[in-house]
Amino acid sequence: MNDVQLQLPQYQIPINCAGIRGLKYPIKVLDRENEFQDTVAEVSMLVDLPEHYRGTHMSRFVEILNKYKGNIAYKELRPILEEMLNTFDAQCAHLSMKFPYFIRKTSPVTHTDSLMEYSAFFEAKLYSQPKDKFEFELGVTVPVSILCPCSKEISERGAHNQRALITILVRFNHFIWLEELIELAENSASSPVYSLLKRPDEKYVTEQAYDNPYFVEDVVREVAQKLSDDPRIDFARIEAESFESIHNHNAYAMVEISR
Repeated sequence: MNDVQLQLPQYQIPINCAGIRGLKYPIKVLDRENEFQDTVAEVSMLVDLPEHYRGTHMSRFVEILNKYKGNIAYKELRPILEEMLNTFDAQCAHLSMKFPYFIRKTSPVTHTDSLMEYSAFFEAKLYSQPKDKFEFELGVTVPVSILCPCSKEISERGAHNQRALITILVRFNHFIWLEELIELAENSASSPVYSLLKRPDEKYVTEQAYDNPYFVEDVVREVAQKLSDDPRIDFARIEAESFESIHNHNAYAMVEISR
């Protein structure tokens, strides 16, 4: 059959990225407590496209992924990217996955167990030039509670608090667990959040938040400082977004660090 993708395009302009996005695929990811965790990722697989190719072969991306039968952890990423480079005669291959990640979490007073969901993601790139340059970034979005320091200062009774999201993305020189990033985020907010709380737990976390007021600016600075103190971290981007309870907008802050 005629291979239309190999036809010369009307406009011979090289394309930076072409491929597939939004593919749902079962994978295994490293789990500090249980070794591995089964989850479902939303996958993007992209390569650069030379000016003399009209299109990429979409099916070949999925064929490469299928060879690993969902057994995709950190050590499989480079071989996948190498095969993408070879298959598509590309200079750069890009693989990203976003997936739910679950941790068993215990409430602070009644010690009730439940599963807490976090949104994790990674991006991996491999370049043919400079030869075999490999880049990997790991990230996670962590729900927390923050209480407004200004509201606490000016109010006679209570202070407004709200759920917020802390997103941490890192590049590292030695392995770091998702659990470490999650713990770091939760310890840099007014209080963690939980999927299951009894009344004594609810009292505890409410008072904990009141005793630890944070602006989103405080949050990103504290996370940044902790990551700066970790010699494994080469680069980090920290974002905090608060879903304000008394304003018609969200509060947001972001900081990047590198060494």
